[in-house]
Amino acid sequence: MTQRPGDREDVDLAVKTKPRTQRPPLYKVLLLNDDFTPMEFVVHVLERLFNMTRAQAIEIMLTVHRKGVAVVGVFSHEIAETKVAQVMELARRQQHPLQCTMEKE
Repeated sequence: MTQRPGDREDVDLAVKTKPRTQRPPLYKVLLLNDDFTPMEFVVHVLERLFNMTRAQAIEIMLTVHRKGVAVVGVFSHEIAETKVAQVMELARRQQHPLQCTMEKE
């Protein structure tokens, strides 16, 4: 194809790009095993603070017991922080050494 004068082969198009908003990072809430906290209390915590069914709570509790740690939920930073504080406060009030932490997913 012959190019005529005035024709431009390399036409630049103005393309509008939408700025991509990144999703906030998520955090895993982890429950840690210890040799003193009763299993029934751990089940209670999971049901009450993480809205798990009894069956789900028992399964997670057994994972914590067998493996030493289990992820009990994944949340935004603020919610994860609140969940950890709630678990720690409830355990402290009941005089159990149950530990709960969070880490970036």
